[in-house]
Amino acid sequence: MKTIQWFPGHMTKAMRMMQDNLSLVDGIVFVLDARCPASSFNPRLKKLAANKPVLYVLNKGDLADGGADGLLNLIKSKGADAVKINAVSLSSKREVTGAMEKLVAEKKARAAEKGYNKVFRFMVAGVPNTGKSTLINLLAGSRRAEVGDKAGVTRGKQWIRCGNFELLDTPGTMPPAFENQRLAARLAYVGSINDEILDLDDIALALLGELGERYPQRLAERYGASSGTPLEMLDAVCEKRGFRLRGNEYDYERAVRAVIDDFRKGRLGKITLDVPADFDGLEL
Repeated sequence: MKTIQWFPGHMTKAMRMMQDNLSLVDGIVFVLDARCPASSFNPRLKKLAANKPVLYVLNKGDLADGGADGLLNLIKSKGADAVKINAVSLSSKREVTGAMEKLVAEKKARAAEKGYNKVFRFMVAGVPNTGKSTLINLLAGSRRAEVGDKAGVTRGKQWIRCGNFELLDTPGTMPPAFENQRLAARLAYVGSINDEILDLDDIALALLGELGERYPQRLAERYGASSGTPLEMLDAVCEKRGFRLRGNEYDYERAVRAVIDDFRKGRLGKITLDVPADFDGLEL
């Protein structure tokens, strides 16, 4: 598979904007994808946070299996504050706001002692397509932030009032370079990297290879394929779904898109790609 790199010019501008606004916030909410929280952890964003309190939100928990709970506990064991949620579920709102209240509890108490009611501000950050804007809309109780199902929807900053908080919605930002291409591939699987710069054939084959090793039963249930090479599994997808061209040849283009869409939309079941070892070396 070709080396994956994606750091368009607007991300440099976004990082500068976030740096400029850091002094205005009381804490940082880092939104990760529950299916691959280590892959969606951007060390550059963590470095940006400096000494600000951080809450890690593992979003899209409805698409992840029990492995995500183990990763959540691993993050907590490292001394970090973290919650696993589904940002389109109202029940998640209480969990996130409660965790944010905990982060600023001491500051809130000191403000109360001085006789004023401070509105606390959080910067919401993360790699593209983890659901930052969806989370903000959940907390705000209305559609206030622009959302989409592809990378790069949010391009500028947006301050949004959410109850007792003000949240700064920021553009999704990647590391300038991916040292670990396995984790980069997982970001491609979940849609955090712009599909237009990817070789989707490579991505689908790599995804089938990884799922064949860890979730063969899901491939068997969906496509009747659980073994063989990734290309043989893609053949099975074509056979199962009837993807054929004139001359009865397999329509690999449709099969590639079907595999990627099925994974992203949860049609292959709940899946967690990352494992505890993927957190080795990450400073939370």
